[in-house]
Amino acid sequence: MADSSKPSSSETFRSLFKRWVITTLAVAFLVASRMVDGIRYDNLEALLLATLSLSLLNLFIRPVLLLLSLPLLLLTLGLFTWVINAGLLLFVGRLISGFHVDDFGSAMWGALVISVISVVLNVLTGGTRVKASFVAAPSAGAGPSAGRRKIDSDGDGPVIDV
Repeated sequence: MADSSKPSSSETFRSLFKRWVITTLAVAFLVASRMVDGIRYDNLEALLLATLSLSLLNLFIRPVLLLLSLPLLLLTLGLFTWVINAGLLLFVGRLISGFHVDDFGSAMWGALVISVISVVLNVLTGGTRVKASFVAAPSAGAGPSAGRRKIDSDGDGPVIDV
């Protein structure tokens, strides 16, 4: 029996490709509108190569960096993620000739703008999936779990009752 909650390889590829396109649009928008001084590109090829590199780094290296910096992430309530994103953007600027990130400050602002634009584009294109479930209140006079009904809004799996 196949588990319908696990995405197929084509769905995974489609999701990764969609995120790459969104990141490309975010970076292109960032650079084209000159929102951040200190980030620029020489040609479209360099921009596309930079976004591909940034996407690959975000896919493979970023999770390792997030795991290694977990204490800092907890201490800063997740804001250290911004520093990691800026470091990766700065690294791409050093790695790809034709894509330039002048300094860490530019990378910080660039990472912020790219993150905000990516979130907005993901929400607008349905790249994020939000699932809500509702639990009915217990009936009066019953025990803590009596009368609780779990309602699964889309019928695709169990609902976790916390």
